[in-house]
Amino acid sequence: MANSDQLPMDDLSIFLSVCETGGFRKTAKRLGLSPSTVSEKVALLETRLGAPLLIRTTRSVSLTEVGRTLAERLSPLMRETRAALQDAMSSQDEVRGQLKLNVTGAVMVDILPPLIDRFLIRFPDVRIEIVVEDRLVDITAAGCDAGIRYGEHLARDMIAVPIGPKFQRLALAASPGYLDARGAPSHPSDLFAHDCIRLRFSSGALTAWELECGDQSLIVDPPSRVIIGVDAAPAAIELARGGHGIICTFENWLDPALKTSDLKPVLPQWWSTFDGPRLYFSSRLMSAPLRAFVDLVREERNKDSA
Repeated sequence: MANSDQLPMDDLSIFLSVCETGGFRKTAKRLGLSPSTVSEKVALLETRLGAPLLIRTTRSVSLTEVGRTLAERLSPLMRETRAALQDAMSSQDEVRGQLKLNVTGAVMVDILPPLIDRFLIRFPDVRIEIVVEDRLVDITAAGCDAGIRYGEHLARDMIAVPIGPKFQRLALAASPGYLDARGAPSHPSDLFAHDCIRLRFSSGALTAWELECGDQSLIVDPPSRVIIGVDAAPAAIELARGGHGIICTFENWLDPALKTSDLKPVLPQWWSTFDGPRLYFSSRLMSAPLRAFVDLVREERNKDSA
């Protein structure tokens, strides 16, 4: 077994990248290496440690217990190392390095892109990687600087900052032609007799139709004529504009079509209000790019509330 001082940091970084991506080919693409080089580096690391880290099959790569333990302990150390290096590269007036965010697809339509645009203009020496997935992840283990999610319980050592609107609404809408032909529902139970356009998370679950009216709260699961992934929500909205059914999604996504009357509100008295998304990150690790992004988010919120 090799002394830990003899283990190259690059090999450890490659191993962690395989853990994050779940495969040699994805890691090779991310790092600009060949799959064979990635495999050789991991194999060499296993030889030096004297223990298998990965279980390889023709279809997948998974961690051994030793590999999982090593990855869990290494991930925060490597992130702290990267943050220290980025801070060393960044002066008070110049921010450099990489910002990696793990976000839910719901913020990629109209909340996050404008912020990223302003951030890139302000900090031209920062590289950004955005990982879009809807399940709640351990951002430290995933090698990300921060995450953006709705309403989940966050770990105690996480700081959460509101990003985007303070509150959002879940709205229902359909085209005037559809409502003229099928009639407008007067109660959520009427939705079961309508064509509905549903959205599905990357996890496989359909987005919930959670409706509220006064003290009443309902979760409706109507049959779907069309199901589209959340990442393609604009396409679902276009189908609703085309008269193919009732859609239930964020009001801010529907606003453009509602303002032009291409879509009409459905059951507006039942639209539910919920807290907007939050940017969350470790209270112990803040790289210069992350600190600059958090400052920008707070700056934008102050503008909106002024």
